Amino acid sequence: MPANIRRRANEKSRAVHHALGPRGPFPDTPMTRTLERRWLHYALLSTDGELGLVANVAWLGPACAEDARAPQCTTILLLHRRDSGWEASQFNARTAAPLWSAFHQPHDHGQATPLRLAAVAGAPAVDLLLSRTSHPCVSQCAPFADDQHLRWQSETGVTAQGEWSFKDGTRRLARAVGYHERVRGFWGWPELGGWVFGFANAPTKALADGPTAPPAWALVFTFINPPAPVGATTASLMLWRDGRMVRHFARRNVSMAVRGQLSRDKVRQVPELANLFGVAPMAPIPSRLVITGAQGDDRLLIDLDVDSAARVVIPSETSLQPFSVHEVIGPVRVHGRLNGADFAFETRGIAEFAGGAGGD
Repeated sequence: MPANIRRRANEKSRAVHHALGPRGPFPDTPMTRTLERRWLHYALLSTDGELGLVANVAWLGPACAEDARAPQCTTILLLHRRDSGWEASQFNARTAAPLWSAFHQPHDHGQATPLRLAAVAGAPAVDLLLSRTSHPCVSQCAPFADDQHLRWQSETGVTAQGEWSFKDGTRRLARAVGYHERVRGFWGWPELGGWVFGFANAPTKALADGPTAPPAWALVFTFINPPAPVGATTASLMLWRDGRMVRHFARRNVSMAVRGQLSRDKVRQVPELANLFGVAPMAPIPSRLVITGAQGDDRLLIDLDVDSAARVVIPSETSLQPFSVHEVIGPVRVHGRLNGADFAFETRGIAEFAGGAGGD
């Protein structure tokens, strides 16, 4: 092909790409600010209720605008077995490119693509085929401090099939359903304050009927509580039916309550290298979490009992105080009323409690 024709074809391709937006989950712009962050988050629960997975791939911007190096990337994988609790990789888990994301374009429903994550030591590890069955929620943003913000977007009904490998050599073929989230923004841990994130999918026969069948009901809740300015708290509760979001209970229509405290014997601090440092006492973890949403005659209640927790110690880039993220898992009871019709189900769910490590 002559050079001038090839050049025009490339220019046309770039123009079409620009019109349709980036093909990846994030904008096609370099990260230039300190504390600029991008995350891909994964959470899955096996359909037999025995296994759970949480994984996070994060990129952190350069130390200064003149730093031309690639953003720092960290990856952590946590697996849970009901009989033995949590285990985790270090923050250097290996990934296979390209990373699976529901926000890659184009990405059809039912299109099974791989997600491979593994600790450098070989386990824990997963080798999965993931598929979309649902549609994402609207993108949401929480501004706080002077110029910081956190933006996120979730998609429920992600189905997975494949192998789960544990440190004791156990390997399990499992089917799972969960959710996926992309997060980006610019924040420091002390300024962020704390959050509660979580999800639950109704027990589903999606994997028996095929990878394109979404859960009958799915939900995601968020609660972000920065210390400043006054009124910066953000909350939402989103409900999907058959793969489409049907209700978004916003901040003023959502309430959260916690009760009790999980025994510290049921908490495992990860990654293992974190046990070598003198970190502050961990924040207490509630043994029960209740989220409610109300809008007109519509109602939604999520009642989560915590079975066990993994405390992920995250160093702060702006202070000596570590930040503590707790991944918790346990049975969930959901009751709701939508358009005059009642519904209810019981399942297992995953939530994150996060905040200062000093018990804040």
